[in-house]
Amino acid sequence: MTRPAVLITGGAKRIGAAMAAAFGKAGWHVVIHYGRSAREAEALATTLPSAETVQCDLMDGSAAVAMIQDLSARLTDWRVLINSASVFEYDSVTGMGPETYNRAMQVNAASPARMAQAFFRLARAPGGRRVIQFTDMKLANTNPDFFSYTMSKHAVDGAIAMFAKAHSDPRDRVYGLAPGAILASHDQSEDETKASHVLNLLARKTGADEIADAAMFLAQGHLASGETLFIDSGQHLLSQPRDVIYLAREGLPG
Repeated sequence: MTRPAVLITGGAKRIGAAMAAAFGKAGWHVVIHYGRSAREAEALATTLPSAETVQCDLMDGSAAVAMIQDLSARLTDWRVLINSASVFEYDSVTGMGPETYNRAMQVNAASPARMAQAFFRLARAPGGRRVIQFTDMKLANTNPDFFSYTMSKHAVDGAIAMFAKAHSDPRDRVYGLAPGAILASHDQSEDETKASHVLNLLARKTGADEIADAAMFLAQGHLASGETLFIDSGQHLLSQPRDVIYLAREGLPG
């Protein structure tokens, strides 16, 4: 294996697949993680010059660590771990769902943190290693919707700063990547998606390709460890009273 390697969790579909395609085109060996999307993961892998797929249920933190251990033993230049897989289930600030909270915190925050720990402990990369943790523009533009999801992303964000201060090798970096509204989510109709995705300062739809470009940039380690990039056409600079799904659905100003 002469190619640098990247593991993308949730890499079979949506933004994860866009990143997998970008890294593959750039000459990387792409490890596509999936939970239940085996068919999509295998189909995507066949389109890339160098790729493999791995299955893991991120509700099982020990299995997530075991996945990192296995890959670390096989990959001799594993430079980047991208934790992009997440669950996005509705609950509200007025009614947190305990099961929703447990899934969000485990899949979105706890497993990514344990995977990052194992990656920095075990992965081999002569030029330094990078972890890219997906957060959300909701870190800066908070609203009462998707309460547990938003809490989990704040937990991820807090851990980024701690990881950044913990490594003695300056070549090792950890970053945050905070998307805005990119693709249809939750129960959106096509019309609602079109309306909600322009509720930002630039009044434009942010593309999945822009997230992939940002991930490629962070993979090079040009920024100081601990930095977060917001890729959302300025949505995080607004103060929106509800998630854009409901702003568009109810015809409220964004």
